[in-house]
Amino acid sequence: MAGGNTIAVDMKKLLWLTIVLLLPVLAFGQRGKVVVISLDGFPANALDDPKLPAPTLRKLIASGTGGPMLAINPTITWPNHTTLVTGVGSDTHGLLLNGAIERTGTWPPVKVNSTVDKVKLVKAPTVYDAVHQAGMTTAQVDWVAIDNAPTINWAFPEKALATGPVEKEMVAKGVIAAADVVDFSKANIVFRDQIWADAAAYIIREHKPDLMLLHFLSLDSTHHQYGPGSLAARDAIAFLDGCVARIVAAVRDAGLADKTTFLVVSDHGFKGFKKEVHVANALEAAGLDKKVYVLPEGGSGFVYVEDPAVTAKARQVLGGIEGVEHVYGPDDYGALGLPRPERDPQFGQLFITAKEGYSIAGATGGPVTAAVPQVGGSHAYLASDPDLHPIFIASGYGVKRGVQLGLVSNLDVAPTIAKLLGVSLPTAKGKPLPLK
Repeated sequence: MAGGNTIAVDMKKLLWLTIVLLLPVLAFGQRGKVVVISLDGFPANALDDPKLPAPTLRKLIASGTGGPMLAINPTITWPNHTTLVTGVGSDTHGLLLNGAIERTGTWPPVKVNSTVDKVKLVKAPTVYDAVHQAGMTTAQVDWVAIDNAPTINWAFPEKALATGPVEKEMVAKGVIAAADVVDFSKANIVFRDQIWADAAAYIIREHKPDLMLLHFLSLDSTHHQYGPGSLAARDAIAFLDGCVARIVAAVRDAGLADKTTFLVVSDHGFKGFKKEVHVANALEAAGLDKKVYVLPEGGSGFVYVEDPAVTAKARQVLGGIEGVEHVYGPDDYGALGLPRPERDPQFGQLFITAKEGYSIAGATGGPVTAAVPQVGGSHAYLASDPDLHPIFIASGYGVKRGVQLGLVSNLDVAPTIAKLLGVSLPTAKGKPLPLK
């Protein structure tokens, strides 16, 4: 009998040990999925309008949480999208514009190359790398700084091609027509957003990735042309709200509604402007042409001083231009989250920002400051400006209804994704958001 009791006790110990060992496996099996939807150029303050035609976004907020988010400098698309997946700023991940800034050896002294592969472009580990390395699957539709990423399982890129694997699969199954992806990058942005919604919905239904990254562009284009708060901008928001609804429906159709977390974000907000600042004209008038070059980005400009002897004069000229708010030097960059040029030669020796109502442009000839025919829109103003705050919405699996977050940082998005999917991203400077 004693031997029988010993065997019974040993069997209980073995059972408990088996359960303990299986807990991580069981937890992994119950782990949710994450869908990240970026609505490029969506200002958080647009949600202050109770008549904004965005019922899908309102439902997601009501069932979870939503509010403003702090972007990083510069408030430009690729730098901020890269922060969303790395949890580090532009001074670490290396994205300062929409591509790599390269020296030309001629004039102008720099150009932006948007064709560089992800492995050479992004200098920090990404959350999709971590997800893939954990044995899970990843997908991206029109995400940025992600070309030929080896850790993406399914990709429908910004410059879709008829020869692309996902494109061919969708054509073969009749989801899109072959003609839809012929000269795709030349098609109007609303059409491309529709196709990107088709692609994301298809990948979710057919492949059920653990992490989906999806980026829509039409609102950004509309804001640039017509300005934030315009009727055209509201139309674009209504259109994108419908696109988000299609992705939510795809998740439901795939049987994943009860274990999917939706994160709806944007990269930056927008400001309207009525005047452009043609900085090159002021530099030419001061005799600084071919010595100082400004790469204009609307709300700011990267200044490359090719002759160090004229740095002081360049600061004086730039600071005296109508519409220029401030001229920053390398000693200011740390506080702005920007890299010093000796650490990252992509960045300029000076950095200028525009005043309210002005946008820094690259036109030459004519006056330094000129009114525009209609109100336009720009970003790249400082991230501390509330008009530049993007949106953050979280809903679904792992998100408590009504949780209050306040102003979150986009540095926290990648660690939040990592936590939701049970992977580690130790290089991130942000922290997982308390969604429960």
